[in-house]
Amino acid sequence: MEQTPDHLVAVDALIRVIPDFPKPGIIFRDITTVLQDPQGWRETVDLMCEQAADLSPDMILGIEARGFIMGAAMAYQMGLGFVPVRKPGKLPLNTHSVSYELEYGSDALEIHEDALGPGHRVLIVDDLLATGGTAAAAGALVNQCGGAIAGYSFLIELLALSGRDALQPDVPVRSLLSY
Repeated sequence: MEQTPDHLVAVDALIRVIPDFPKPGIIFRDITTVLQDPQGWRETVDLMCEQAADLSPDMILGIEARGFIMGAAMAYQMGLGFVPVRKPGKLPLNTHSVSYELEYGSDALEIHEDALGPGHRVLIVDDLLATGGTAAAAGALVNQCGGAIAGYSFLIELLALSGRDALQPDVPVRSLLSY
């Protein structure tokens, strides 16, 4: 599917806007309405895959939890493997771990130590790029495993939060929709 303004408008129209969630002043972009629409979901995955194809990844890494949904669908569509990055204590074997700061505290992500290795070109996928802390932590995990970050792919980017600034400057960032 060729990326056209009409396709982007159709996907954008499916995203539900919820004011003042989870707290006053926040505008929440709910993607569950995209996932519920068969044609809209297919277009979203197709467009994100098309947008990332030139990055030549050989593995997709999805960040818990909505990155699992987006990333697994993209991996299937692109014929690639999928690696989950999880919250602490959810993976059963030896893991690498990275802690990162949030606007309200800190969190951590983990990956199996053997999930990636030297030579893997990894596309990091999540639904949303906000401040960039979670995506940067996922990138650090790729580096700990010896892989190379081919790029980042997001359905939505919140431009006012400057999340790209937290990511490696030489790595491409692709966002389907920006607000």
